[in-house]
Amino acid sequence: MALVKFRQKSDLTPWDFMDRLTRSFFNTDDWLDFGGNWAPAVDISENDDEIIVRAEVPGIKKDDIKLTVHDGILTISGEKKQEKIDKEENFYRTERVFGSFSRSFSLPSTVKADKVKAKYKDGILSISLPKVEEAKPKEIAIEAE
Repeated sequence: MALVKFRQKSDLTPWDFMDRLTRSFFNTDDWLDFGGNWAPAVDISENDDEIIVRAEVPGIKKDDIKLTVHDGILTISGEKKQEKIDKEENFYRTERVFGSFSRSFSLPSTVKADKVKAKYKDGILSISLPKVEEAKPKEIAIEAE
């Protein structure tokens, strides 16, 4: 058990209040650790032909992102590099994070791993994972007697 110093409301600064408000509203604890660790937010959807993974990776160059599929695992990794900072600037707050990230997802056996395609536009990495023919739904004709 850790002991935490009690802070009365009068000790909180307006910045503390805004930090708590934005953290609870945006629920940033799931994807961001202000210690410098981070991972891009991901949406995964499916249609009859493919599984689609979309990852938010703003501010990262396409060449700084690596995408691999190995043994049924899709891995998205890369690095967000820090901008050159002007020594004359005085910062009041820095919340943008930089550094390496990696996200891995198990793929179902219905994915054609050798046919995976990826596109990168406007900070969104879209990955198309086509399904094998057997996995696609087939309509069965019903015969009348």
